[in-house]
Amino acid sequence: MSLRTLKLLTIIVPPVIIGGFEYIRHDFLLDELSMETGNLYITILTLFLSYLFASWMFHSIQRISARLSAEQSKRAVYEERERLAQELHDNIAQILFFLNVQLKKGRIQEARSAVSEIDHHLRQAIFNLRTNPEEGATFTARLGSWLEEWSGITGIAVEQRIEVPEDIVTTSAEVKLFAIIREAFTNIRKHSQADHASIELGVMEEGGRWQLRVRDNGVGLKMPEEAHSNRYGMSFMRKHAAELGGELDVTTPPQGGTELVVSGPMQRRVTP
Repeated sequence: MSLRTLKLLTIIVPPVIIGGFEYIRHDFLLDELSMETGNLYITILTLFLSYLFASWMFHSIQRISARLSAEQSKRAVYEERERLAQELHDNIAQILFFLNVQLKKGRIQEARSAVSEIDHHLRQAIFNLRTNPEEGATFTARLGSWLEEWSGITGIAVEQRIEVPEDIVTTSAEVKLFAIIREAFTNIRKHSQADHASIELGVMEEGGRWQLRVRDNGVGLKMPEEAHSNRYGMSFMRKHAAELGGELDVTTPPQGGTELVVSGPMQRRVTP
């Protein structure tokens, strides 16, 4: 049942109940019911029927909201997979071109590096596509598995501290959050020259918001903000952060390396 139908029923049902009872009372029950008794009955009847109708209506609205939320989540998953496929296509096309050039020049070592890079991309893409929010595993479990896989592929140690209740971020938000994390760790692998990274995800002390923090011990950001915004996919991550209702901040701490912080409001899941 659509929201428009529920709206019409909300307008029509109360007048029909009250008007119908008053019509029956005045035409058929006027001699049996006094004015006071009739008023009492119509009050009780109206409360009872209104309670039943309101309970049914809000349950219907909750089911519609849950269905819309599920459809939105599926759409977000498909959009993210389409982006991953396009990214995989573009990256491999560039690497294959580079590989072809190096082979023509007889540079075997550079060609081996290109093949290794293709292997990285393919293995990471396959794992990303297996990491589906609809498979039933919790977000924490999927993220932990992805980080272990990433660490195994890259050889970079990852320290995890993920303490976030499973119901505070919607499935649609999880897709965007996962995309930010993937992009951040891709940047670590490609640009940081780090051998250690860490990730913290949890609820902030003041409550009402979650926070993601990713660090590495690499070379840090060595170029102006406007330059690394394009090179390191910052616009992509900032877009997703904005869609989550938050802001993304990337800095080079005094101790070196790179630190990414993004937070957003908690959005409880809607359950049928």
